[in-house]
Amino acid sequence: MNAPDVPRYQIRALHTDTSVTVYQAYTPSIGLPAARQGRFPSSWKRERMTWVKPSFMWMMYRCGWGLKKDQETVLAVEISREGFELALRDACLSHFEPRVHTERETWRRRLRESSARVQWDPERDLSLAPLAHRSLQLGLSGQASRRYADEWTVSITDVTPLVRRVHALVREGDTAAAARLLPEERPYPVPPEALDHLRPAG
Repeated sequence: MNAPDVPRYQIRALHTDTSVTVYQAYTPSIGLPAARQGRFPSSWKRERMTWVKPSFMWMMYRCGWGLKKDQETVLAVEISREGFELALRDACLSHFEPRVHTERETWRRRLRESSARVQWDPERDLSLAPLAHRSLQLGLSGQASRRYADEWTVSITDVTPLVRRVHALVREGDTAAAARLLPEERPYPVPPEALDHLRPAG
């Protein structure tokens, strides 16, 4: 699965002409009502930063196949592409990058002012081992977090049963069958220059 032709920094996601799917994992007290209602409940703290992940496998790594405490319910959150791209335009890298930022204080100021931030972490295979290319994580706070919950969200689906099926196949050693169940994540069509402020060197 470690394809040499995959760019090191590339957004890959399940997407349509109007929406993109990101993943999060929550305690059942939040995740189950969110899936039932198709929106985040009032108990979901809109003033806190929330991280969304277009990569299903990176979410599996983060939540341990939904087995980690308070991450037992895995959600596929379909959001508008308009909102997703707005957050990307406003986002700042979560770490200082000399190729992108002229000086460290400029980066710190931009990070304080932005309601979104990006970090790139190694993509994961079915064994949760790291791959050479990176996966986007998008952190939303303030206005972006509120708009994510109350404006950009199109639908919320509890994909925990899918997670259980894929994990069971991986444990049984049937990785081919497990791979066939994975969401079809394709390169997300943003102009290359649109990510210049979010793409580290290398």
